[in-house]
Amino acid sequence: MQLPDVKVIISGGGTGGHIFPAIAIADAIRQAEPTAKVLFVGAEGRMEMEKVPAAGYEIEGLWISGIQRSLTLKNLLIPFKIIHSSIKARRLIRMFHPDVAVGVGGYASGPTIRAAAALGIPTILQEQNSYPGITNKMLAAKAKKICVAYSGMEKYFPADKLIVTGNPVRKDIVNQKDLRHEAMEFFGLDPTKPTILAVGGSLGARTINQSLLNGLSEIANNNIQLIWQTGKLFSDQAAEATKDFEKSGIRQVAFIARMDLAYAAADVVISRAGAIAISELCITGKPSILVPSPNVAEDHQTKNALALSSQDAAILVTDAEAPSELVKKSISLIANREKMLQLSANISRLAQHESAQRIAGIILECVKLNKTA
Repeated sequence: MQLPDVKVIISGGGTGGHIFPAIAIADAIRQAEPTAKVLFVGAEGRMEMEKVPAAGYEIEGLWISGIQRSLTLKNLLIPFKIIHSSIKARRLIRMFHPDVAVGVGGYASGPTIRAAAALGIPTILQEQNSYPGITNKMLAAKAKKICVAYSGMEKYFPADKLIVTGNPVRKDIVNQKDLRHEAMEFFGLDPTKPTILAVGGSLGARTINQSLLNGLSEIANNNIQLIWQTGKLFSDQAAEATKDFEKSGIRQVAFIARMDLAYAAADVVISRAGAIAISELCITGKPSILVPSPNVAEDHQTKNALALSSQDAAILVTDAEAPSELVKKSISLIANREKMLQLSANISRLAQHESAQRIAGIILECVKLNKTA
């Protein structure tokens, strides 16, 4: 049944872990309902203001940010930002008049989803992590449904609202398996040499970056190529360091737009252990070395990584171990074909497919119920 004039607001962002699942959900909505109108609401100055338009969707920005951990005058602006963002969010909802509002976590989702609920718009949350963010926990009481990636989330959310859907991943990543030849040409790499892909998340990861920086000679001397996403803050330093290694197949970029090709080129992946990174690694089936960030709530990245390493689906290197162990273990894994095949088979078994389509279906069912009520 086609639904006429479907309008959906999707709010959240701040990092790729929020933005790319949100875009995947929007794509799945459009696939099911081609005439649906989707409006994103993000935080001004954050990466969603660039990535969402690049994906073909409109976005409005709110003047909102999180509390700084260090003592800073910026924290004094937080109450004013909340008031300002709440007023703008309410105005946007009245103008766009959505059938449903979807919160994916991040600064902007709080004011937007609260405003939607206050105006009688049904709300749905999508929580990527095994330990939920504070925004989604605060919004849960008013939500119609909460889509989660892990079982056992009843300790954080009302059990009758929970639906285990898995985490959406970018649709291009699902289809990366036949792109190796194109990937090697895209990155200018030798298809006969093994390749490591290192990603610290969309904003970079200092420990991973520093460990690789110190191990570039060792990687090159072992005839291994490297695709290295550093994030913006480390990009200049890494670019300077890799100048002498270009002929060895060391490729450094601040951000990889074509992650489908990056995964297709990779024999081994080094990554943080955020929920979306884990979901992508499961879908691609790549042998992986996980370096959990210690700077996250309830140390949930370590829990994510342990869930895989305990099933021999990934290798865990702690943040503290990384400077001495990361490059060494990466080179050792590349040399052990049997171990790579074992890791690939085990991580592939953990994949949850078509999560975005399932979430889109829940959203559209909510729209249907709302329109026929």
